[in-house]
Amino acid sequence: MNQIELPNHLTRRQAIQLLGISGIGYLLGSCSSELTTKIGELSEPLNQSFGELLVRPQLLIPEFSKSAIDPKALLLNSYEGTPEIDPDEYRLTIDGEVKFPMELKLTALKQIPSTSIIMQHVCVEGWAVIVQWGGFRIRDLAKMVQPKDSARYVLFQSADKYTESWDLASAIHPQTLLAYQMNGQPLPDDNGAPLRLASPIKLGYKLSKWVTKVTFTSQIPKGGKGYWEEQGYEWFAGI
Repeated sequence: MNQIELPNHLTRRQAIQLLGISGIGYLLGSCSSELTTKIGELSEPLNQSFGELLVRPQLLIPEFSKSAIDPKALLLNSYEGTPEIDPDEYRLTIDGEVKFPMELKLTALKQIPSTSIIMQHVCVEGWAVIVQWGGFRIRDLAKMVQPKDSARYVLFQSADKYTESWDLASAIHPQTLLAYQMNGQPLPDDNGAPLRLASPIKLGYKLSKWVTKVTFTSQIPKGGKGYWEEQGYEWFAGI
């Protein structure tokens, strides 16, 4: 399930403690220090409506040049094996606390205005790789389904049963994508095709592969923080 391996000399929990949540300032630079502190404590939800989040300026993470991309660099994949997904049968479900729940084919998803980002994919293990991801912004998907003001989080489910949960502000950050391209080419199956999360503001374990469902919600269900978070990993996981 999107599993990752840690070098023998460093435990998973030690790696998380070392990495911390230094990226909160990048993501919420325009928010009050009080709100940033609350999110840093990982205990309080965002008390902002979807509309307010869309219009609030969000700081962008500097991108890399194409020359920095190493096309031979490989990202680690699931030890459970790559799920078999027929692109023609694939559907992305968007539901939860939204006005217009949808189920979209891949062809429809590719009609959403596309963009790309050259970013550093950072793994909790301590390695990083520069990758170009191409796809569409989740904020554009959100505009289509129109989350209700009660929505504060976004849950992601994958074909391999991997689960993740994000705060709404991170999910609709302008550099958070659902990607179907990698380094200018169609996204490989092993790296999450037909659709995976990509964002420079989160650690790698937050970037789910093989995404099949996006749920906007006012609260994270018990036991639903995420596959690794339920085993002690940090929830916010900002860079």
